[in-house]
Amino acid sequence: MRALAFLQSATAGAALATRLCFFAAGFCMAAWAPLIPFAKTRLGASDAEFGLLLLCLGIGSVIAMPVTGYVSARRGARGMILAGGAGLVVLLPLLLWPATAPALGLVLFCFGAALGTIDVAMNVHAAEVERQSARPMMSGFHAMWSVGGIAGAGAMTLLLSLGSAPLMAAVLGAGLAALALVLAAPGLLRARAGTTPPAFVLPRGIVLLIAALAAIVFLIEGAILDWGALLTLERALLAKEQAGIGFLIFSVAMTAGRLVGDRMVARVGPQLVLFLGGLVVLAGMGLIVAGPGLVLSMTGFALVGLGAANLVPVLFSAAGRQTLMPPALAIAAVTTTGYAGILLGPALIGFAAQLSSLGVAFGAVGLMMLAVVLSARRIARI
Repeated sequence: MRALAFLQSATAGAALATRLCFFAAGFCMAAWAPLIPFAKTRLGASDAEFGLLLLCLGIGSVIAMPVTGYVSARRGARGMILAGGAGLVVLLPLLLWPATAPALGLVLFCFGAALGTIDVAMNVHAAEVERQSARPMMSGFHAMWSVGGIAGAGAMTLLLSLGSAPLMAAVLGAGLAALALVLAAPGLLRARAGTTPPAFVLPRGIVLLIAALAAIVFLIEGAILDWGALLTLERALLAKEQAGIGFLIFSVAMTAGRLVGDRMVARVGPQLVLFLGGLVVLAGMGLIVAGPGLVLSMTGFALVGLGAANLVPVLFSAAGRQTLMPPALAIAAVTTTGYAGILLGPALIGFAAQLSSLGVAFGAVGLMMLAVVLSARRIARI
């Protein structure tokens, strides 16, 4: 009985530590967004030049993710979580320092690598905590990323609005993230893998399916982020200054959905969550594209947020349960593929919109969600 109580206490501590890590990572990522105009002004770059520089962040993430999966499978995720978190804390203020394009590109690359490192490692850690707890927990972990994102963007915006210097605001934000990581460190699991995994494994079988489905979900999220406001303007539903309201509604709905996601998965099962969630996303995308009037269009943003909220957590849980690949490598593959969807998706949507219209491109992306709906039973059997 004492051993069981100790195990339950350790698992609870690890769960809290995981939530703090998700919060810190989401906070740092979102804190960068309000600082972007200041970095761009310091650099004096055009929109096109700065857009290319921002790709360095994504490239750094994608390169770091497979490496993190290998190290986490071999030595456990704790060290990689702390290394990635330390990188985010140190680099967030440094993003405002470069005055030349190569210097900013290098810092963005390193910031992206730190983000990719903690992203994979904390998901590997989350899958292990969920396995030890024998109950759904992944949605709650991802909810803390969303909460951290709202807090990071909100805190930076508030500090800047109150007249704080951008560098000081970044330092204060980095300090808050550092505090969360320091509090998390003692509770992180120190487990080590029993065997040495291969250095590189191509995702195959069920892992390939999970990765493809994750890429679709991330693609839809990226579409809402990068093109949702423009579609609202194209449909003449809101003024330019208010066009971002749709993304705000989407973000709040997604956070709310994730906060209740674990209970939902426990009650109805992952198959129904994937099936119904995919259908809700489909309905939401339809309203965004063609819903008559502002209210129905904004309802579409809310439906996409609610429907997509728990799709990625369920897919990550499945990647952690499958036995075809080491869980750490599988989660790294799924995360990397998902990021590729975010990176390539906006460009593909822009190309498709150029050939037809933004509404048609959005509709085509929404129809891809049928793959999630049709695969729900297969994923749930893992």
